[in-house]
Amino acid sequence: MNGPHIFRDFDIAIRNLKDEVLLMASLTRQNLERATRSLLERDIELSRVVIGDDSEVDDLEIRVDQRGMEILVRHHPVASDLRLVISSMKISTCLERISDHAVNIAKRSKKICKGPELTDVALVEPLYVMADNLLRDAMIAFTDHNIKLAEGLKARDKELDRLHKSLIASLSHRLESSAGMAESLLHLIFVIRSLERVGDLAVNIGEDAVFLGSAMDIRHMVDKVTAELPSEPVE
Repeated sequence: MNGPHIFRDFDIAIRNLKDEVLLMASLTRQNLERATRSLLERDIELSRVVIGDDSEVDDLEIRVDQRGMEILVRHHPVASDLRLVISSMKISTCLERISDHAVNIAKRSKKICKGPELTDVALVEPLYVMADNLLRDAMIAFTDHNIKLAEGLKARDKELDRLHKSLIASLSHRLESSAGMAESLLHLIFVIRSLERVGDLAVNIGEDAVFLGSAMDIRHMVDKVTAELPSEPVE
């Protein structure tokens, strides 16, 4: 007799879970954008805003976990509904870590902005654009169950990795010959490393999107296949 009521409660709970994950993603991207802009525009006040707003993302991660556990205990979801709950909880963890990296960038930005102007900060922008695009598309893949989009993230992340390595090498060389800019350059290196980690976490979200859409666990799958292939000659 109470079947329709229970189903309605379940639908509402699932919808609220998804909405909170999407809100968390929106706030996380906003924090990342503001942190990067605070560095590029030498805006210390904006970096303080990022540091203060991170608590909202932390609170959402807790709410997503609580809501997910409540759905599991009360409704015993199966199949795609179960995968949605599991994926949502795992994605919220990735988003919280990305927001932490945004905070790290904001804190480094504050320190850089207090010193002499550093023209090298402009190098960060293309790396940020790549990382943010990966995060955006990972969340689209999750929302739309777009497996093809999610599966393509890892190859795109390799481009980000190449740019990251190039920038680290260049800045490390500059660090050796810098005149009074060593501390700021070191902070910038950590900013670049944070953006590289954002790309990795976006790939993780994409893997969860694939699991949601197809029930396949593709973590490490490419690495295992690649390891079994015959090596090509190095030119």
